[in-house]
Amino acid sequence: MKTRAIRLYGVDDIRLEEFELPEIADGEILVKVVSDSICMSTWKTVKQGAKHKRVPDDVHENPVIIGHEFAGDIIQVGKKWQDRFQPGQKFAQQPAIPGQMESPGYSCQWCGGDTEYCIFPNDIIEAGCLWTYDGDAYFASSVAEPVSCCIGGYHTNYHTKPGGYEHVMGTKEGGNILILGGCGPMGLGAISYGLTFENKPKRIVVTEISDARIARAREVISEKEAARHGVELVYVNTASQEDPEKHLMDLTEGKGYDDVFVYIPNAAVCERETGCWLTTGA
Repeated sequence: MKTRAIRLYGVDDIRLEEFELPEIADGEILVKVVSDSICMSTWKTVKQGAKHKRVPDDVHENPVIIGHEFAGDIIQVGKKWQDRFQPGQKFAQQPAIPGQMESPGYSCQWCGGDTEYCIFPNDIIEAGCLWTYDGDAYFASSVAEPVSCCIGGYHTNYHTKPGGYEHVMGTKEGGNILILGGCGPMGLGAISYGLTFENKPKRIVVTEISDARIARAREVISEKEAARHGVELVYVNTASQEDPEKHLMDLTEGKGYDDVFVYIPNAAVCERETGCWLTTGA
């Protein structure tokens, strides 16, 4: 079967190509990709090429299909897996394979998301990283990894009590959360989860430097919707503030922020701003 795919050959060398996929083996499954999410990890892969720990050293000779957050339809099933998978089923997949470095979107010649069709190899299926999916929208499956990152952030943040060593897991209940650069897809996911997390905060403040992006964010998650969940939601365009640090501190009555998330790949935000508003002893 012919497919078109974006393949990595080396640093800054990706090519849209049409080529023939091999016939599947008994332990493999052929799928059609319907939705593939864009991830900064793919950008990192393209910038590092064979130096990336997941990319094969001979990628210049045996290119890999990029894209690791994808979902679609099962087309053909090898004999080994016909008792578990059938053609016509929707599939979801896990980008990181337990126990091995190789994974779709980084390491596989025939398996990745930026393609029309691809072949799941036996080791990925044996690891339990290919699943059937019964949802209505394919994209809801292909964004599973970024959503899990948002959830993980809320659960793995922790606080300590003065004089002790106990880690109190999760964001602070009834506290102030700051989401820097939070009007993109993952930032909106983090806001949404914060409204339903068991350690529900008192307030979520979201920064952005674009009024248009803030307006779009309000269409997705409004202040009124957050209030229905018992959370005060505040969007702030820091670019329009004469003293953004003071403005953000004033929103918390000078107390600062108990938990800070960064959802924009910006060095100035990561290196300078996150250190300014953390509370101490919380």
